[in-house]
Amino acid sequence: MLLARLSNSHKTFKTALRSQRGFSLVEILVALTLLGIAGTFVAGKIFQSLHEGKVSAAKIQMNQLAERLQEFRRKCGFYPETEQGLEALSSKPSVGRECKNYPPDGFIGGTGTVPNDPWDNFYGYVNEGNKFNMVSYGSDLTEGGEDEGLDIWFRPPAGAEQQSDSAEGAEF
Repeated sequence: MLLARLSNSHKTFKTALRSQRGFSLVEILVALTLLGIAGTFVAGKIFQSLHEGKVSAAKIQMNQLAERLQEFRRKCGFYPETEQGLEALSSKPSVGRECKNYPPDGFIGGTGTVPNDPWDNFYGYVNEGNKFNMVSYGSDLTEGGEDEGLDIWFRPPAGAEQQSDSAEGAEF
């Protein structure tokens, strides 16, 4: 009886194995292709969001630096000269006009250094007399540029293209 049952369940098992059909190579390749196409779209959106985040971060940093520059002007009576650059916010300038009320710790708290842009490069700074301007040359590190390499200005010069974002430079 036991032997008959084992023999019968062995036949049932073999029948079950034969009746099950696997995926063909073509079906597997089609599924992998569709997954690859979907992954390409997702990766593109992720990289676009990453770039937009860096543009927003650059604009936020420039607005914060502008506040420090305003504080420099209140204490010293002028904006740092172009040659002094943004480094005048972290250490007392040794060239150009002298600030007699320069605070011992500078104008930047925390680390005491001027932050780099989101691409880990220096911000450009220009003293325009009674106002100033800053720029990040973006991912391509060159003046001008297109698409993701477009420059990010604190106050875009006339005719300059600007990365679009909601965090626009404040008027100082």
